[in-house]
Amino acid sequence: MTAGLQRRLLVLLLLPLLLLAALNTWFDYRSADSAALQQDRQLRSLVPLLADSVVARGAGLQDPPVLLTAPAIDEFLGQRQGVSAFAIVGFDGRVMAGAEWLTGLPPTTHEAEFSSEEFDGTTYRIVSQRMQTAAGELTMRLADGSDPRQQWLRLLWLKVALPNLVLAVAGFFAVNWAVRRALRPLIELKEAVEHRSPRDLTAIDEASSPDEVRPLVASLNRLFDLVNAQAENQRRFVADAAHQLRTPLAGLQAQVEAWAQAVSSERYKQNDAPAHAKPASEAITLGADQVYKLRQATRRTSQLASQLLALSRVDARSANAAPMQRVELKQLCEVVLEGHLDIAAAKGIDLGLDATVVHADGYEWLLRELLTNLVDNAVRYTQQGGCVTLRCGHMLEDQRPFLEVEDDGPGVPVAERGRVLERFYRVPGTGGEGNGLGMAIADEIAHLHHSVLELHGGPNGRGLRVLLRLPESTPNA
Repeated sequence: MTAGLQRRLLVLLLLPLLLLAALNTWFDYRSADSAALQQDRQLRSLVPLLADSVVARGAGLQDPPVLLTAPAIDEFLGQRQGVSAFAIVGFDGRVMAGAEWLTGLPPTTHEAEFSSEEFDGTTYRIVSQRMQTAAGELTMRLADGSDPRQQWLRLLWLKVALPNLVLAVAGFFAVNWAVRRALRPLIELKEAVEHRSPRDLTAIDEASSPDEVRPLVASLNRLFDLVNAQAENQRRFVADAAHQLRTPLAGLQAQVEAWAQAVSSERYKQNDAPAHAKPASEAITLGADQVYKLRQATRRTSQLASQLLALSRVDARSANAAPMQRVELKQLCEVVLEGHLDIAAAKGIDLGLDATVVHADGYEWLLRELLTNLVDNAVRYTQQGGCVTLRCGHMLEDQRPFLEVEDDGPGVPVAERGRVLERFYRVPGTGGEGNGLGMAIADEIAHLHHSVLELHGGPNGRGLRVLLRLPESTPNA
């Protein structure tokens, strides 16, 4: 839009300049034409004086007539010395006096006739008229090489085309600079809105905008306020709902876990019961299966509430991001690793750590949430006896700090790697428990750290490797 507006302004401003240049050329030509008409009148007025300058016939028929040039003729020839001439021509076209090159047949009438003729590199304006003189009827010819029209045509490039071209080029650069200068606040506003994060809904400073743009800025700020309020209400609702659900879900889960443990003990006792008690044992087994399913559903619901609360906190943090702090990544990995050792041991998974001491700028609790989700997913979907590894250190190519979680589980197909970062999306055919929020939360946290999650294949083409590059830690962080 801005580029189109700039082009329109350039066209609207430059077209009048070009039209004015053409009009100036036309007026210049008309001025030369007017001067040429005055020259024709002057030449016509001098013809009778030239005829009066013939005071007598020559001694013989072939002799030139006796001339006594009038002062006006002398003045005319003197002022245009080298570019003016006269001739007195007989009926046969022979020059009897004056410039020999002005020869030619006399006019057929007694009216003055004008013509243009080039001689010795100069274009002359020539008037010819038959006049009655003391030597009889002769043809008077006056030539003027200072014809303004001819001079204008010869100097067309130097006097008109070149100045107008220079004016057009200078006008283009001047107008282009002026338009860019005038539109700079609008372009800066466009770039400021264009480079914003989708979650950056802070108001734009109206005072720094020109008067013509302030209504637009005010409208944008009102829109940002409405969207921000709506998003804040949604985040508050999700957070409140998740928070309210956590307490009863925790109580429910504790009761179901205790019930499942009691059913497991009773089932163990019934396995050692005599044969006549087998029907009761089968009933207990059926009841235990229902309890285990209820326990799984309760765990999944509790996990969903926790993830929704975490997602709401991440969204709120991204809307009002505080300054990043210096985070020690190796210590962070060790804390997350310890929290998953029991779950990994229960599945026989080798949960390891490959870390060096490295610092990065970030939000520690959010990075811990990210690592927790990644490790939880890796442990959850890796088969019995698999391997999950946490890594942190510096990238070899640019020395940026990184966090990485690698497993040798089923992995994610290349075509699905972009979609697993969406909320509530799970790869078709995926077993186990899950809500499709763990990777989405990790991706939100990565964006908050001005980075993205990189999903790659695991070792030997198996499993999944999730990489996060982080900004280098600054001394003041």
